[in-house]
Amino acid sequence: MNARKALATVVTTTAIAVLALAAPASAAPGRAELALRWAPVHHQDVDQTGDHALGGRSDYISRVDFDGDLNGRNNWDNTGTGDLTAAAYYSVTETSSHWFITYLFFHPRDWVDHPFFETEHENDGEGVLLAVEKNGTDYGVLRSAVTVAHSDFYSYLPSGSTWTGGRESNDGTLQFAASPHDAFQHPVTAQEAKGHGLKAWPQYQIDGDGVTYYPATSGEAPSGPNDRDVRYQLIDVFAGDGLWAQRNNATLFASLGTFAGDTTGGCGTGTYSCGTNSANAPWGWDDGNDVPGRGELATDPAKVSAEYWTVPGTLARTYTYNPFSSAAAALKVAAETAPAVVD
Repeated sequence: MNARKALATVVTTTAIAVLALAAPASAAPGRAELALRWAPVHHQDVDQTGDHALGGRSDYISRVDFDGDLNGRNNWDNTGTGDLTAAAYYSVTETSSHWFITYLFFHPRDWVDHPFFETEHENDGEGVLLAVEKNGTDYGVLRSAVTVAHSDFYSYLPSGSTWTGGRESNDGTLQFAASPHDAFQHPVTAQEAKGHGLKAWPQYQIDGDGVTYYPATSGEAPSGPNDRDVRYQLIDVFAGDGLWAQRNNATLFASLGTFAGDTTGGCGTGTYSCGTNSANAPWGWDDGNDVPGRGELATDPAKVSAEYWTVPGTLARTYTYNPFSSAAAALKVAAETAPAVVD
C-alpha cells in the first residue's frame, strides 16, 4: 500500500469512528413512556339509575381537580357541572431488576341508588399495581398485577408469566388487548359502576352502558354513558405540583393518604348514609387481611411482590428511584394510627 492510500485509509477510519461517537444513541424510554406503554385498556361500567348517577357522569373517571380546584370537599357537589375529561394518575418506582407502576383511577362520587345498608361517599380512588421485569428490552415484560377493589386486593398473572402464587393465591389471568391509539398490547382492567371496585377484566365488565378508556397523551370526555372509545391522559403523581406534592394540602386530604370528603351536595340523601373522608390515594390503600401494610402497594411494591408471588431469579428490593421514601417515617406513623377507611 502506498503512502497516499495508507493516509486515506487512516482518515476514513478516523471519520467513521468520530461519526459513531457523535451519533446519538437511541434514548431509553422515560418513566412517562413506560407508564403510557403499560397503562390499561380500562372498561368502566356505567349505571344511569337514580339522581346520584347524574345520567352516568358519576361513573366517569377524571382528575381530582376536575372542577377547577383542589378542594376534596366539593367534588360530590360539582360532579354534575365539572369537566370530566378522562385521566388517570400513575407513579413509577424502580429497582435494579424491576419497574413498578401504580395507576389510580379517580371518581368524584362513590354512590348507591337505593336506601338499604350501603354507604356512599365523596371521592373514590381505586387502582392497580403492575410489576414489570427489566429484560434488556425498552419496556421490559409485565409479570403481575394487583388490583384494588374497595378494601381488598386481587392478584393476577398474565399468560406465560414466570411468576407463580406465593403467600397470596392467583385470582385469575390478566388479559391483554390492542389499543386503536398505539401499536401495543395493553393489560385490561375494569371497574364496576357506583362503588368502582377494580379487577382484571372480565371479573368486572361492562353490563349494558359503559365507557372503554384507552391510554393516550391527552384525554377526552365521554360523549355519553355508552362511549366505547375514550382516550385518557396519564398524570404523574410525582410531578412538581402533583398529588404527592399536595399530600399535606388539608383541603384535598383529611390525613396522609386519605382524601377529604364531607356530606354536602346531597350525599346520602335517599340512601342509607354518607361517609366522610372515605377514599384513599395509593399511599393509603390497604388490605387489612394481607401482610403488606397500608400504602405499601404504591410505596414499597417490591415488598408486595415478594409477599404475593414466588419470583424466579432476581427481585431486587433496594430502590434506585422511589420518591415515596422521602416520607417513610410519616407513612409508617399514618399506617399505624390512621383509622380504617372502607372505600
